[in-house]
This record gives sequence, C-alpha cells and structure tokens, in this order.
Amino acid sequence: MFGIKNYSINIRRKIVIGLTICLLVIGFVGGNSYRFLRQIEQKQRLVEVADDLSNTIFEIRRYEKNFLLYGSQDDLAENKRYIKKGLKVLSTISGDMKKMKGAPQIGLIENGFAEYEKLMDKMALCVVDGRRSCVNDLEDRLRVEGKNLVDRSIALVSFERERILAIIAQLKKHIFVNVTLFLSMGMFLIPIMARKIIKPLRIIEKTTVQIANGNFNFIPVRNTKDEIQRVIEAFNRMVAELEKRQEQLVQTKKLSSIGILTSGIAHQLNNPLNNISTSCQILLEEGSKADPEFMHRMLSNIEQEVNRARDTVKGLLEFSRDRDFALVPASLDEVVERSIRLVSSQVPSGIEIQKNIPKDLVLDIDKQRIQEVFLNLMINAVQAIESSSGIIKISAKPDRAASMAVITFEDTGGGIPEENFDMIFDPFFTTKEVGVGTGLGLSIVYGILQQHKGSISVESKLGEGTRFIINLPLHHRS
Repeated sequence: MFGIKNYSINIRRKIVIGLTICLLVIGFVGGNSYRFLRQIEQKQRLVEVADDLSNTIFEIRRYEKNFLLYGSQDDLAENKRYIKKGLKVLSTISGDMKKMKGAPQIGLIENGFAEYEKLMDKMALCVVDGRRSCVNDLEDRLRVEGKNLVDRSIALVSFERERILAIIAQLKKHIFVNVTLFLSMGMFLIPIMARKIIKPLRIIEKTTVQIANGNFNFIPVRNTKDEIQRVIEAFNRMVAELEKRQEQLVQTKKLSSIGILTSGIAHQLNNPLNNISTSCQILLEEGSKADPEFMHRMLSNIEQEVNRARDTVKGLLEFSRDRDFALVPASLDEVVERSIRLVSSQVPSGIEIQKNIPKDLVLDIDKQRIQEVFLNLMINAVQAIESSSGIIKISAKPDRAASMAVITFEDTGGGIPEENFDMIFDPFFTTKEVGVGTGLGLSIVYGILQQHKGSISVESKLGEGTRFIINLPLHHRS
C-alpha cells in the first residue's frame, strides 16, 4: 500500500500565487487599455495634422482665387508656398498611416496635390503669356481639383474622428468586461485569502503590537511547523536584539549630548581655574610676608573653587558612565537640579529656567537614564526658543490615585505643528536643520520612559510653546 502525503502550501506561496494572478489580470487589463489609449493618442495627433492640412488647403484655394481675379504674382507665390507646406504636412503623416485604414485617403490627397500643382504651374504660364483661352480651359479643371482636395481633407478628418469614437467605445466595453471579471475573481479569492493568510497574520500582528507598546517579553513558540513558528522565533531574536540596540542608542545619544555640553563645561571649568590661578599668584607675590589670616582666606577660596570644578567634572563623568539599567529610589528634585547644572552653560542669558518640584517626591528610577531624558527635553526647549528671551518651566506633582508622578516641561518656543504630533517620537524624525539634530533624542526619551513603565505626551500650539507631560511610577513608600 502506498501512503498519501498531504502537502500544504505555505503562506509565502499563497501570497505569491495570489499576487501573481492579480498582477496577470492587472497587466492584461492595463496592457489592453494602454494599447487602446495609444491608438487614441495616434489618431488624435493625426486629426490635428489633418486639420492643419485642411486649413492649408483652404489657404491654397484662397490665394488661387486671388491670383485668378487679380493676376498678382504675390498671390501666386503664396499659393505655391502653401502647396509646399501641404506636401510637407502630408509627408509627416503618410509614414504613420501606411498600415492604417486611412492610408487610401492619404494616397488620394497626395495624387490630388500633384495634379493640382501641375495645373497651377500651367495656369501661371498661361496668365504670364496672356493666353485667355488657355486660362479659361484650365480654370474649371483647377477649381474641380481644388474642391476635391478640400473634400478629401475634410473626409480624412471625419474618418479619423469616427475611428477615435470607435476605439473609445471598444475601450469602454473592454474595461467593463475586465472589471467585472476582476470583481468576480476578487469575490472568489478574498474568502480564501482571509482563511488561509489573514488569520495566521493576525497572530503576527498581536506580537508586533506588543513590541510597539514596549513589551519586550519573549513570546511562547508553538510547534506549528510553518511560517508562524519561524516568525515568532525571529521575533524573539529581534526582541533580544532590540533591547541591546536600545542600550546602544541611549549611549550614542548620551555621547552626543556630552558633545553639546562640552563647550559649556569648558567654560564652567575655566572660571574656577581662573580664580585658583589668581589666588595662587597673589600668594606667590605676598610670599612669607603674607598675613596668616589673608593666606587662610586665599587657601579657602582655592579649596572652594577646586570643589566647584570637581563637582562639574563629577557630574559629567556620572552622566557619561555606562551602567546596567537599575531602578533605585531617588529624589526627583535632585535629578532635575543636576540636569539643570549640566545644561546651564547652553542656556542663553535671556532664557530663565523655573523649577517647581516637591523636595520629598521620590521615584524608583535609573537616575542616569532619567537625567538623559531631562537633558534632551531641556536642550530641545532651549533650541525651540528662537527669541532672545523665554521661559522654561519644570514642575512635578504626585498623583496618588494612579501611583504616578506627573512631570511637565513647558517652554515658550515656537510650538510644534499638530500634524507632527504622531511622528516626533519616531527615530530620526526631526524638523531641525541638517547638522543640528539627529532625530534620535525624543525617540530615546520615549524608550527610556517605556523601560520605566512610564509614558510621555505632548501638547503644543504654534506660536504659544510646547508642553511635554511625563508620567513615572512613584516610589512604593512615597
């Protein structure tokens, strides 16, 4: 007995087959429609040229009549010029119409032009020689041939316009038949796609929503032996990689912030160093003659400036040090104050930072990462204030009912357009000029707050400033 093995088509093949059928149908409909449109375009161009030809023939007849009435050589010259123009127009369309149904009409017009030109040359000689009988004999033949040219050109225009209408009628019928066929196929394929493809993809959708919400927990793998299993396994690998890359992004942005702060830190260090140098020079000049009390005061001043420089360097080193994520109870006021000290050198003299945070507000946070959040928001606020003066308000209050602290950063800058609200936390999105921002700051802020099981939202109006609202869990004993 031979066993029968069931073969199932995987999702990739199902999608490929479905898309191939759709592409073939669309290609067939589109190809035929394009062919019809090309024919209409060609016919329309021929109609335009045929109209020009018809107008040229009317001009030929006009100057013919003027020549016969007045015998002016200028009218004869214009008549010949328009004959040449008509022959040139014919040469442009005769090649395009060789394989078309209007080719015989072009042939008749070409023959008519040749005959008319011969008659006109003979008529010119008769007029010059003054042979009246010759003129009378040729005049009737010339008018008949001219009328034939006019009639044939009008017939050519009418013929091509009728062909355009016929092609349009064919195109309408073609589109109707193909759309009906396409809709019928859609009604047949959609239920199959829904059952065989969409339902499995919903499982993948749920996992992506979890990751988008900041849930980096691993997903249990079911032994389905299909793409779903492989995708979930890949998702789990991606989750691990995302956590690692998130740490790398935080560190990269941190180094970028350090670069921004460096010039200001140098200025902050320069002031105490200048004071230390001045005090040392005074002591060296005084030497052993210095008053002990004065010497003690100078040395105390030197010690104070050394401590000031040490605190500046310590704050920068503390901020730049790479540490594992760890939540510890910390005073929010102290973290904000430390962040303000670091960024103070980047704040223009006309911008005031106002802080209103309860001294006893304690949160479970990673101080280093939350400091990165505050620095990003303050630097953004400073850059948003384009005028020489402005205010940055930092406030916080506990929401005991929700066990959260509500922290707001508010500035008097230019504001954010409403259409950008959904994008400002996306990686690499920035409205700043090239070289001013990387577009990573608010993305990293969002990621850090997700790590803390917190959130951030924005309120803004153009010309009125921006407010960022942060929610962070309170310390369990607060």
